[in-house]
Amino acid sequence: MAEERQGRPLRRPRLPDLHVRLRSELGRIDEQLRAMQSSMDRLQGLLDAVLAISREVELPGVLHRIVTAAMDLVGARYGALGVLDASGERLEQFISAGLSDEERTALANAGLPRGRGVLGHLIRYPDPLRIVDIQGHPASAGFPPGHPRLTTLLGVAITVRGEIYGDLYLSERLDGQPFDVHDENVVAALAGAAGIAIENVRLFERIRVGAEQFQRLLLPTLPDLRPFTAAAIYRPAAEPSQLGGDWYDAIPLPDDVVAIVIGDVGGHDLQAAAAMAATRNMLRALVFDQSSPPGAILAQLDRTLETITNNRVTTTTLARIEPEGPGWRLCWSTAGHVPPLLVTRDRHVVYLLGEPGLPLGVDTGQPRPDHSRPLPPEATVVFFTDGLIEHPAHPIDESLSELAGLAAVHAGLPLPEFVQALADHHPSDGHDDMAILALRTPPV
Repeated sequence: MAEERQGRPLRRPRLPDLHVRLRSELGRIDEQLRAMQSSMDRLQGLLDAVLAISREVELPGVLHRIVTAAMDLVGARYGALGVLDASGERLEQFISAGLSDEERTALANAGLPRGRGVLGHLIRYPDPLRIVDIQGHPASAGFPPGHPRLTTLLGVAITVRGEIYGDLYLSERLDGQPFDVHDENVVAALAGAAGIAIENVRLFERIRVGAEQFQRLLLPTLPDLRPFTAAAIYRPAAEPSQLGGDWYDAIPLPDDVVAIVIGDVGGHDLQAAAAMAATRNMLRALVFDQSSPPGAILAQLDRTLETITNNRVTTTTLARIEPEGPGWRLCWSTAGHVPPLLVTRDRHVVYLLGEPGLPLGVDTGQPRPDHSRPLPPEATVVFFTDGLIEHPAHPIDESLSELAGLAAVHAGLPLPEFVQALADHHPSDGHDDMAILALRTPPV
């Protein structure tokens, strides 16, 4: 006002200056938004990496996933995880990723890294380590012959239950830049989650081994069944820490008779295993009644289970092999179970189909049909549970046909190797436990 009164007009900012300031401010806001978006992307990448690591249920898979997830997070070309031995001073395992086939071939004779140089520096001093020039670092000991020439390194220790488990190494960002503090922070966060994942997998492994040992203790050692030969195998489900309800049994009876049992109690828990043990023991007592056919014994078992247990639905096959003239006869009854497989000496394969009864625990009033057929010399009868053939992507008939072909191919093997081959090459997806018992009649 005073200037106007003195005849001088007010100075106003020129329009071009306003545009410059506005562009500058917009640029600053854009830069902040980009930084915020980058931080969100890193956080999302970290969450995705943690989820990927947590999904693994086997230790080798977890360790490899840790390396590849860390490489993806910071855009590294190479990654490795060195696992320390019990002394905590040397590497006993080294998992690497990013090497080409040519690089792996060149390093084939180098052996396991000894934990010297910058690797050893991180072992001795487990704080996060960022190196711009590996060759220029005081701890550098050079590279073995055939090793790719690396320049940059980011190393972070992985701790499990307060102890150093190993070290995570990353090298060579794909954009050519050295690793920065943001890379260090995100990899350190991943290492914390990795320690938890490793401990979880080790716990799962202990539970799985304990469950499998418990399961095997419930299964019998096959007795001497001469003149027959027999072999059995049990495989737990691929999913760790699951108990199963599959079982088998072979019981020599008077007058050269042998009883064979295969069964599967529904469920994968401690209750299923307990129900399996109770059912097996009751059936063992009932089979000594040789005056009753297998169907009548299964009917008695079903009524007994209904009376004295909280019965789970159970499928089973009870078979009896009896002398008949110079040969043998197979008598059997099925309670909702998959049919046995017969393989003759000349590798003819046939499923022993017959009217199946209902599974145990469904309706004790329904009849249980009996079936029989003569067995030729050197014939193999294969009893198995549905875990051997079930695959969600394949029809059951297709899996049965594949198993029959597998049995024909390996029919000439001794029985222990025969059941091993069926268990190793089964057509199922491994989601369920499986049991196999094979019995072979003597030659003429």
